[in-house]
Amino acid sequence: MKTYLAKVGEIKREHLLFDASEAPVGRLAVKIANALRGKDKPTYTPHIDTGANVIVINAEKAVFTGKKDERKIYQTYTGYRSGLKETTPQKLRESDPTRIIKSAVWGMLPHGRLGRAQFRKLKVYAGAEYPQVAQKPVKVTVEK
Repeated sequence: MKTYLAKVGEIKREHLLFDASEAPVGRLAVKIANALRGKDKPTYTPHIDTGANVIVINAEKAVFTGKKDERKIYQTYTGYRSGLKETTPQKLRESDPTRIIKSAVWGMLPHGRLGRAQFRKLKVYAGAEYPQVAQKPVKVTVEK
């Protein structure tokens, strides 16, 4: 019995639509990361990008479990001395609600050339409208 390895020309990409309203951020990010990597398909190959294109809508309505909404801290560093910037999910939801989903998914992808290519297939929108309607994305549900 031989192990199946997907080839770049054989990959068929579908479009998946995730609705983030009232979905826990962590559970949503796991489903999205697995779809981007292709781990939800039987043709998964670790060193080839076999994943789907993912569209996330209603990112501003995603929720955290427990007290993470007040206690969690997002950090960025500018590279300069005393350049550490910290923000909470409440402030981040006001300025850029898509960044909450993006940072959760990015933490679950491989940090290299392949992971960056997979991350580029993720489109996150704060509201319910999205421009990829013509691709007829398949709606995926996440347990709440």
